[in-house]
Amino acid sequence: MDNERRSFLKGAGAVTLAGAAGMLASAPSEAGAGPGAGAKATPGEMPKGMTFLTIKHGDEMSLGVKTKKGVLDVKAASALLAMKAPTTIDDLIQGGDAGLTALVKAALDSDKAKPAFRDEAKIEFGPCVTNPEKILMLGFNYRKHAMETKTPIPTSPVLFTKCNNALNGHNGVITLPTHVGKNFDYEVELVVVMGKTAHRVSEADALKYVFGYCTGNDFTARDLQRKTSQFLLGKSCDGFGPVGPYLVTADQIPDPNNLTLECYVNGERRQHSNTSDMIFNVATIISYASQHFTLKPGDIFFTGTPEGVIFGMPPEKQVWLKAGDKISTRIEKLGELRFTLA
Repeated sequence: MDNERRSFLKGAGAVTLAGAAGMLASAPSEAGAGPGAGAKATPGEMPKGMTFLTIKHGDEMSLGVKTKKGVLDVKAASALLAMKAPTTIDDLIQGGDAGLTALVKAALDSDKAKPAFRDEAKIEFGPCVTNPEKILMLGFNYRKHAMETKTPIPTSPVLFTKCNNALNGHNGVITLPTHVGKNFDYEVELVVVMGKTAHRVSEADALKYVFGYCTGNDFTARDLQRKTSQFLLGKSCDGFGPVGPYLVTADQIPDPNNLTLECYVNGERRQHSNTSDMIFNVATIISYASQHFTLKPGDIFFTGTPEGVIFGMPPEKQVWLKAGDKISTRIEKLGELRFTLA
C-alpha cells in the first residue's frame, strides 16, 4: 500500500463506542466517541459513534458493526445473547437504536458472543443502505465540475433521481448494458442518509436530521443521460449506484463540507477534490428538498461529483470505461468503495 493511500484511509472504518473496553476501533479524527460508560440509548434515538455495514448472505441482508474484534454480525449476536436489537440497516434507520448500543457493548464484553464476530476480509457486502424510499441526486453541484462541462453555475439545486435497482455494494460488479449504451463514466460522491422525517426544515437545523454518511459512485451512461432532457436512463441501470462499504454515524462527521474525495480507475487517480467545492452544501440541499417534499428516514442524497470525469474531458481524450475496469472511490473518514465492470 502506498503512503498516500495509507494516509488517506487511516481515518476510515471502525469507530469508538465508549465504555466497551476500547474494543470498538477508534473513530476517524476521534469524532463522536459515542455513549459513555453505562449510558443507555432511548428508543428511536439515532445511534452514535458506530460504523455500520451490510452483510450479504445470499438474498438476505443483515446488519454488521465494525469493531476491533472484527465485524459484529448483529443478528447472530442477538441470538447468542438473547438480546433484542435491529438486525438490518433498514430496521435501525427506521426504528432507531432500540437496544443496539447495549447489544454491541455486551458482545464486546462477553466470550459467549465470540462466534458472532466475522473477518471483514471474508464478508460479502451488500449496499450499506438497502431500502431508501427516495434516491435523490444533485447535478452540477461542484464549481469546477460545472466549469469543466461548460455548464452555467446553477442558481438552485439541480435535483433528479436514481431508482432502487441501481443500488450496489462494496466489491460489487456492474454489468455494463452495452446493448443500449457505450459511454460509461464514474462519479465519486458524498452520500447523505436521512435519519428523521424532515418537512420544511431550516438550514440551521438540517444536519440534525442526518443518520450518517457514506461513499458513493453515481455511475453513468453518458449517451443514455443525454438521449433526452431527463437523466434517468443514464443513471438508473442495474447496479449503477454503489454505496459503502460503511455507513458512518453523523456525529463523527461534524462538517460534511470539508472532506477529501477521490476516484481511481485501474489505479490511476482521475478525481481529487474536497466537498468544500460544493455550490450547495449538505444543509442547504436537505433544507431545499424538504420545502418541496417530505424526506423520510432512509432516504439518501448523492450530493454531486467534482471535476475529473470523462464527460468533462476534451472529446479527443474521452476514453470511456469498459468491462474489466476496476473503480476505487474514496472519501475521507468514510472508507474506500471498490467495484468492477463486466
